[in-house]
Amino acid sequence: MSSLRGALKEAERLNKALKVGRAPVLLIDILQALEDSGLANHFTVVGTHALYAYEMAAGVRIEQAAMATLDVDLLWDARKKVQFLSDMAKLDDSVLSVLQRADRTFVRKEGQNESAINNTGFEVDFLRRMQEGDDPHPFRFSDDEDDIWPVQAMRASVLTSAPKFECVVVSSTGRMAKMRTVSPQTFVEFKYWLAEKAEARDPIKRRRDQRQAGIVQKLLEERLL
Repeated sequence: MSSLRGALKEAERLNKALKVGRAPVLLIDILQALEDSGLANHFTVVGTHALYAYEMAAGVRIEQAAMATLDVDLLWDARKKVQFLSDMAKLDDSVLSVLQRADRTFVRKEGQNESAINNTGFEVDFLRRMQEGDDPHPFRFSDDEDDIWPVQAMRASVLTSAPKFECVVVSSTGRMAKMRTVSPQTFVEFKYWLAEKAEARDPIKRRRDQRQAGIVQKLLEERLL
């Protein structure tokens, strides 16, 4: 273990020196906190931050304008609720407390029970599929009254059942974490749907959705993913 830790530190130094990655440091901390708590398999990164996994896997840099966001979306898999409750019982803590291991200033956002926000305005939004079968609804992650309630999201069932894509992402400081997200093809299809079908969506976000879908589609066409 001592040798492995030394190798990890050396890899982090090389990552930083060679400017291997540029994922936000807080994103790495959140992913690692979920991993350390044993909850990582229950959550999938969806939305803009998935681009960090795609660009890392493809060996490219996506234009910064397409990456700008102040929140990360985590999709909870309601299909694994029994295993989730078992893992939460072992953890004997709340999901909000897990986030606070990454940044102690995280609190549940007032008026939005599905979101946590820190003192710089960075948000973590927890989503789930629309209620199906015996899905618990509403559902709080733990018995802690301050914990998060994931919100039902349109077409989230498509993302829940989609093929998964995993890649190690690296921050500008060199630190690393494994990101679990959806397959690039699913990302493209979902983003195009948001841009074209989600009429209530903000026009600026719809244009960004279309740009992001186009970028990932090009990576697929060029066989980089």
